Amino acid sequence: MTADSSSSTATSPPPVLPEPEEDLPEKSGLLADRDAIRQAHEQTVGQRPGTLVVREDALPPRLFLISYAENFYQEKEYADYTVLLAYFRAHPEIKHWIDVRGYNNLPLMQLLQEDFQIHPLMMEDVLGDYQRAKVEETEHGLFMVSRMTEFTRLLDIEDDQLSIFTGDNYVLTFQDDYVDCLDPVRQRLRSGRSSIRRRQPLYLAYALTDVVLDHYYPTMAAIGDYIEKLEERIFLGRSDRRLLNRILHIKKDIVRFRRLVYPEREKIAEILRMPEEVVPEEIKTYFKDCYDHAIQAMDLAESYRESVSSLVDLFLSDQSNRMNEVMKVLTIISSIFIPLSFVVGLYGMNFQREAPDGSINHLNMPELYSPWGYPVLLAILGIIVMFQLIYFYRKGWLTNR
Repeated sequence: MTADSSSSTATSPPPVLPEPEEDLPEKSGLLADRDAIRQAHEQTVGQRPGTLVVREDALPPRLFLISYAENFYQEKEYADYTVLLAYFRAHPEIKHWIDVRGYNNLPLMQLLQEDFQIHPLMMEDVLGDYQRAKVEETEHGLFMVSRMTEFTRLLDIEDDQLSIFTGDNYVLTFQDDYVDCLDPVRQRLRSGRSSIRRRQPLYLAYALTDVVLDHYYPTMAAIGDYIEKLEERIFLGRSDRRLLNRILHIKKDIVRFRRLVYPEREKIAEILRMPEEVVPEEIKTYFKDCYDHAIQAMDLAESYRESVSSLVDLFLSDQSNRMNEVMKVLTIISSIFIPLSFVVGLYGMNFQREAPDGSINHLNMPELYSPWGYPVLLAILGIIVMFQLIYFYRKGWLTNR
């Protein structure tokens, strides 16, 4: 691959993650996403297929247009969609990237659907914002869905949907957030040295997909670093219930990340199987590189999932060892006091030396009336304790060996 198509996110700074002892919110990002998906599905239950529904918490749309050619570049944000559309239609000789960020304007979404001849079912997928990665062939090009990811400080994987439509001279993208991971592509277009300007719009769609995949690696690197941090705390003997919660939290994130990457891999594989008149062989060469990236991300997810499973076993083993240490100390203490308790209990028996008739029972503990009886007994108890400690030490029970 050329330098132009290389990853632009490799130098992205890793997120600042919390220490394992810091508190996290009770509801994880996974549960929040499940609630959002459930609410989105409830809004469309019983409605006609292709009915457009905008979520109440969606952001107001912002319209950006990047027009480019090999020796031309213009980037502008438009407040009026009609002005943007007029400029787009007035310049069919150059290529355009129409970037729509935010959905909370249903009439505007309907205008975009009509002007760019988007099928209602596809537009419904765009506004639903919880579609798995996929690709579909349209009358004018391709409709692709990708999931942009970020590992947050709250140990959650945030993912946003990126919807891409391609045409003869344009790429139309939709996303629900104003901030994304696509700035490396914008920088390449601005630089004037990028091959994106010289190639067809489908190559821009590839570049967007590539940067989304490249952004998976900082996410996985952050997860890997945190797994190492958790493992280090276990080895340092700082494991507690809160640490186990962190491990299980990360395990859920890895499972969720795998669910994001797997459809992405299948999407690219489907692109590679498309006929050449839909996706030229030249562009497929670049998508093959994306496919390799998706495979690597899947391998990382599998590796981290095994690491976290081992981390759970390590945590439970550490807890068991600590419990064994406690039981060993208690057992040693009990072993020391068992013979002492026997001796003390023996001398606690009430066998009187003097009978009621005044006679003397010589076999009933004569040492009780010896002037040295008590010191001698204490000495015997001390000797028993010393003998036991020496015996335990030689057996290695008082050490960690």
